Amino acid sequence: MTDYDVLRVFCGATAGYGNELAVIRNGSTLPNREDRQALAAKLGFSETVFVDDPERGVIDIYTPTLRLPFAGHPCVGTAWLLDVPELVTPAGTVGTRLDGEFTWIEARPEWAPPRTLRQYATAAEVEALPVPPSGEWIYAWAWLDEAAGRVRARAFPGRDDGIEEDEATGAAALLLTARLDRALNITQGAGSQLLTAPQPGGWVEVGGRVVLER
Repeated sequence: MTDYDVLRVFCGATAGYGNELAVIRNGSTLPNREDRQALAAKLGFSETVFVDDPERGVIDIYTPTLRLPFAGHPCVGTAWLLDVPELVTPAGTVGTRLDGEFTWIEARPEWAPPRTLRQYATAAEVEALPVPPSGEWIYAWAWLDEAAGRVRARAFPGRDDGIEEDEATGAAALLLTARLDRALNITQGAGSQLLTAPQPGGWVEVGGRVVLER
């Protein structure tokens, strides 16, 4: 079995929760896309990252069933692990920075895969949602405190790949930030935290805490 690290990305204030991520640092030893896809399916994480060049930050991202040109929590986690100034993804070059306990990436909303952003009237409605049928990637959200930019969210990938709910989803947070054009403090899933901020020129920053699980 190929060696890999397991991180939790977008952890809560006490380092709990977060979305698990597998990172294969020596991705160049498994160059074939079909082999990478098979390994991502076997590992079963919502995303698995293959690092093709650790010095330049060149990465390749897979879910259990498909390759992604860009994804948020894999970029935040890999940026923390490699401590590089940027990551090179198929979608484009992602800026990165470390700021105390938070790791940030800067990306463009149009790089994010399509998501249905569905607003609800209250956080209680979001928390009570059942897992919807597969077929549509749904990001359910409601204001916890609109004046303060605090959001309650849950994410349902709908891919029928064993991941019924995403604990923390950077790409969807990026899209919501672009739509609302304001900084957000998002509580997602069971207790993950994502911070976001619009940047000049249509860029968006997304940040969170990262913990090395093994």
